[in-house]
Amino acid sequence: MNSAQPTEKRLTIGILAHVDAGKTTLSEALLYTAGALRKAGRVDHGDAFLDNDEQERRRGITIFSKQAVFRHGNCLFTLLDTPGHVDFSAETERTLQVLDAAILVISAPDGVQNHTLTLWRLLKSYRIPVILFINKMDQPGTNRTRVLEQLKNTLKAGFLDFGAPLDSSEMQEELALLDEALMERYLEQGTAVSEAEIRLLIQRRQLFPCWFGSALKLIGIEAFLDGLSRFLTEPDHPANFGARVFKISHDEQGARLCWLKVTGGTLPVKAKIPGTEDKADQLRLYSGNRFTLLREAPAGTVLAVTGLNSFRAGDGLGFEHAATLPLLSPVLSYRIVLPEGCDSTEMLPKFRSLEEEEPALHLLWDEHSREIRLQLMGEVQTEILKTLVARRYGISIDFDEAAIAYRETIAAPVEGVGHFEPLRHYAEVHLLMEPGEPGSGLSFHSAVRTDQLARNWQQLILTHLEEKAHPGVLTGSAITDMKITLAAGRAHEKHTEGGDFRQATYRAVRNGLMHADNVLLEPWYSFTLRVPQQAVGRALSDLDRMQAEFSIGEGENATAQDSSMDNTVITGRLPVAECLNYADTLRGYTRGQGQLELRFLGYFPCHNAEEVIAAKGYSPMQDSQNPADSVFCSHGVSSIIPWDQVRNYMHLPSILKTAPDQSSGDDAPGAPKYPQTQEHREDRFLSIEEIDAIIDRTFFANRRNKNKRLPYGKRRRYAERSHSDYKGTAPSTAAADSPAKGAATQPDRQKAAIARQEYLLVDGYNIIFAWEELAALARQNIDSARLALLDILSDYQGYRGTELIVVFDAYRVQGHPEESIDWLNLHLVYTKTAQTADNYIEKFAQAHARKDRVIVATSDGMEQIIVRSAGSELLSAAELREDILRLQEQGETQYMTRSEAPKNRPMAETLNQLRNGGTE
Repeated sequence: MNSAQPTEKRLTIGILAHVDAGKTTLSEALLYTAGALRKAGRVDHGDAFLDNDEQERRRGITIFSKQAVFRHGNCLFTLLDTPGHVDFSAETERTLQVLDAAILVISAPDGVQNHTLTLWRLLKSYRIPVILFINKMDQPGTNRTRVLEQLKNTLKAGFLDFGAPLDSSEMQEELALLDEALMERYLEQGTAVSEAEIRLLIQRRQLFPCWFGSALKLIGIEAFLDGLSRFLTEPDHPANFGARVFKISHDEQGARLCWLKVTGGTLPVKAKIPGTEDKADQLRLYSGNRFTLLREAPAGTVLAVTGLNSFRAGDGLGFEHAATLPLLSPVLSYRIVLPEGCDSTEMLPKFRSLEEEEPALHLLWDEHSREIRLQLMGEVQTEILKTLVARRYGISIDFDEAAIAYRETIAAPVEGVGHFEPLRHYAEVHLLMEPGEPGSGLSFHSAVRTDQLARNWQQLILTHLEEKAHPGVLTGSAITDMKITLAAGRAHEKHTEGGDFRQATYRAVRNGLMHADNVLLEPWYSFTLRVPQQAVGRALSDLDRMQAEFSIGEGENATAQDSSMDNTVITGRLPVAECLNYADTLRGYTRGQGQLELRFLGYFPCHNAEEVIAAKGYSPMQDSQNPADSVFCSHGVSSIIPWDQVRNYMHLPSILKTAPDQSSGDDAPGAPKYPQTQEHREDRFLSIEEIDAIIDRTFFANRRNKNKRLPYGKRRRYAERSHSDYKGTAPSTAAADSPAKGAATQPDRQKAAIARQEYLLVDGYNIIFAWEELAALARQNIDSARLALLDILSDYQGYRGTELIVVFDAYRVQGHPEESIDWLNLHLVYTKTAQTADNYIEKFAQAHARKDRVIVATSDGMEQIIVRSAGSELLSAAELREDILRLQEQGETQYMTRSEAPKNRPMAETLNQLRNGGTE
């Protein structure tokens, strides 16, 4: 995909307005004046060029964003006409993502209205340059000075009347006041502000030029077009390919159309999109409901593409990546009422298709009741959907009474843990869940280093966090306003699959919510209420009953007409649930003279949370689709651990309470800083027979002729011996196998075993935190605990006479090579970067267990199964401790006089220290 040099300036402009401000009429006037139309259509006549949908013509409103292309001067304009009704604000917001500039239409008789404020807030958030057209100036009583003053007072920005000469001293002074550098230069040197500087002020959103006229009577349209061509700036387009998807629709034949803007390079027809299997089959340049096919689309082109089936609204292609989070959110929830005999499961994919076109629908599927719910912006959307479903699918649907779309969040940070470990699967996820700013939505991050968890697993976890609307535990409503950080995670080289992390991630979110201080949120409106003087008392009483927060007087939304009409203006905010039908009530007691303007403000704590929670009757423990429990493997069988006990079984430590840094100058490489919550846990060692049974059911489960196969343990296990058999062998956890007929005798087996090299590998930190004495010492100083363990094992090696290797993790130390140290009569191994002690021991067992005798001391259940499958023998942490303490019962002096034992310290002192927790 190569770049192309445009021969003319390409600009994508959107036209926005409050409903009935004349937005579509202005679009018709621009197209007609520019020569793109032979005749300007009218909304009231039902022949507007851009309102080509049947419902739009019948209702006289814009429902779907449309596109038209026209030229004026040296500019090629792509005009996007957006809906003006508040119920379709989400459609407008998606269009903003691809605009170079916006035209904001203001009705001169009405001034700045409630939805105008919403649009202004969106334009400010997306940092879009704005040019204004003040419409309906032909109506009696309109005054451009008054409208301009209201714009400045209400929207607090640099609005200037560009109908005045730009070179006049008054205009130059007004322009210079918008920028400090320009003002200093103007005052000191008297230098005029150039056109290039004006364009820069507009691009920086310091200047908002205004033109006045009448779109219906084509007054001021030519001057407005000249201003667009003259003062708007085309953005720089990089040579690399990029595009932003802003809408999905279907044509009359049912073909899926992916609407996008090329933001860099060129998109040729039939081009394959990198990273996907999608191919741009057709490039359609639409103008109204007609289109032309393109061979390629250069940067700045807005078009519809067929063949891009894996992309959704907000997705990026090429260098474009993260989709912008919508600022507007639906506040009402409706249950879809299907006709008798219509299967909801068959209708679900159809509504999924509609949700793809209109993501703001927020489709919800209740598995238990098998009902479909939609979250919408208002009543008008329900009427549009009824007609759309009937026309497209031939099914007549209805909606029940609107309910409030609640949200949930948390009040304080909490840790969520999820573990998924059925047989031959493993994934563990720890999430830090923190409350976010109101209106911030959900954000997902990772704080895990790649030496702890591979990047691909981390990315998979973040994907699983984003792919689902996670329900809260108070009412089952979606969570929001939260920052979720992947703080720790663990995978297994052989047994982890992608689906394991999906389960662990979902369970971690749910687990965190079960432990959290949850808060129920509800949508709130900001309002402007205009009532006659005689109705003020009733209005104040109603607002107080509706839990509103308000003030009386000339608010920022008040207009000059209010004073002349003797209206009282009341402004404030109130819960959406309390004012659903208040507009009808207002018209009744004010005899049609009252006006209520509402604007979605955001989600805030619910004013009657206990009442709502009780009415919902949601039980998080009975929600089988969203479990908070975790799955562990015990004795070769999957077991479910309740959510409130999961922390006692996790392999990774808690992330919230970490021990103070005990590091010193002589720290061993990679010594981990374990958390204060790392307590001694019950030894999870499995017996040899249980592990062999697991191995038989997994590694050899699919072998043919199973009747001739000996049990795994009998084929691979060395002869089990006791201490009294001979010196230098490992203690046994099972009785010796009875020799079968023709089998080797006990002395023969002893000779064969002695001929082999014997290794005892100790998982250092696993043993430290499995022994209560050393774990307590480690919480004070990890170095002391490590040295105490080495002293104990050094004396123990003298008794065993075996090659004793102690393995410590050093995988967190960047660039650390594998390090082997001879310490007295022990071999110490510090693993290399990105290698755990588990991994080192597993590889050692695989390499040596077939020809030598390898015993592994660990209580890590997963590691036990793996090293046992390689033919190694096992000691649990508890068994190792018991074997050491058994020495005292057999006579400490006897073992200390042996030539193999080092004389570095008395054995009795070592044993006493072990018994007393390392304090003596």
